[in-house]
Amino acid sequence: MAKKIKIGTLISGGGTNLQAIIDSCADGRVDAQIMFTGSDVPGVKGLERAQKVGIDTFVVDYSQIIKRVKEDLSGSNVTNNMSPMILPEDFNLEEIRAKQHLINKDKGVERIDFFLKSRAVAEQKLLDHIRPYKIDLLVLAGFMRTLTPYFIDRINTVPGKFKIMNIHPALLPAFPGTDGYGDTFRYGCKVGGCTVHYIDYGEDTGPIIGQRAFQIEDGDTLELVKQKGLALEWQLYPECIQKFAQGLV
Repeated sequence: MAKKIKIGTLISGGGTNLQAIIDSCADGRVDAQIMFTGSDVPGVKGLERAQKVGIDTFVVDYSQIIKRVKEDLSGSNVTNNMSPMILPEDFNLEEIRAKQHLINKDKGVERIDFFLKSRAVAEQKLLDHIRPYKIDLLVLAGFMRTLTPYFIDRINTVPGKFKIMNIHPALLPAFPGTDGYGDTFRYGCKVGGCTVHYIDYGEDTGPIIGQRAFQIEDGDTLELVKQKGLALEWQLYPECIQKFAQGLV
């Protein structure tokens, strides 16, 4: 019997990819044990899916954290006698700013710094939950928050070894961003697909692990394109996790 790796999962919504991974672990197609499922949104369906099979769950509410950081910077928390959100002790703004490739520099230093500071507060809370599990791989199963270099460097602790995996709804490097199937459809492509890749400092720019493609037929709607893509995601993601478990990627 193959040794099982320990994986953690992060979600933001319904968790259909999470369910595919849960099922694949349960029936032996993936040699892994899911140690936890975390979400940036309270009360989502994906948390119920995990809890139903006894997987530990937690929530780090990004929206509330970002709101609090914004209030800190405006000074309103002082007026309301609220304690400020504290940046991680090991957070180095200049270092993280130099590494990040998520926001163009022409957007302005203030916007970049607010993004990096607010996310670091949230990411520290994620790390506080994640570290005790000593996972081998972190799987983003529909996690809709961009991870900054602060978080990435604390998961990818060995240079050149990636430990964060993501699935994207397009055939990268085409159509990065949050609406891959929509961008594919609106561009008029006749082939769509999905990509599993590692996370690096850019937006959907990490090394590609696996891809699946499907035909977009005349008369297909965007909804049908999404359905075709999701069906392939549920096959591809477990296969790529198993490759990691076998040391093939």
